[in-house]
Amino acid sequence: MNNKLQTITNLFEEKEIRSFWDSEKEEYYFSVIDVIGALTDNDYDKSRNYWKWLKSKLKEEGSELVSNTNQLKLQSLKDGKFYKTDTLDTKGIFRLIESVPSAKAEPFKIWLANLGNERINEVFDPVRKG
Repeated sequence: MNNKLQTITNLFEEKEIRSFWDSEKEEYYFSVIDVIGALTDNDYDKSRNYWKWLKSKLKEEGSELVSNTNQLKLQSLKDGKFYKTDTLDTKGIFRLIESVPSAKAEPFKIWLANLGNERINEVFDPVRKG
């Protein structure tokens, strides 16, 4: 699995969003906590607590979003060590955004779409960067 995954850190409004690019599936996986932090302007601990609360709320509602979460080892922004972190693919992140009330939801969706477009351009035309 390591050979097909490429760790990428992208910035949204100067907030780091840890992600993986799965070259076999041609899909991004994003850290749920990083996305929540970017949407809410919360620090890591508050974002983690918000995700715990939201995850239990979504489970009660029968949402499939929680079951679509994958745990991947991502490097911590705090200590540089690798920890299992809840991640979602792009489709899951769009669904997550709908569950987090935020004025940054639309700008984040646009950022996410542009990120996907850049990756598609790199895959189909690697000489043309951006």
